[in-house]
Amino acid sequence: MPLKPVFAAALLGLVLAGCATVEGIGRDISGGAQRASNWF
Repeated sequence: MPLKPVFAAALLGLVLAGCATVEGIGRDISGGAQRASNWF
């Protein structure tokens, strides 16, 4: 079945995209916190 490798690749891509999103959000939060601490 040629469908399985495609499904596995899609799942892997989804997981990697989710990790990248979480990492990006974490970076945004830490960057915002640093800016806020510079203001005070």
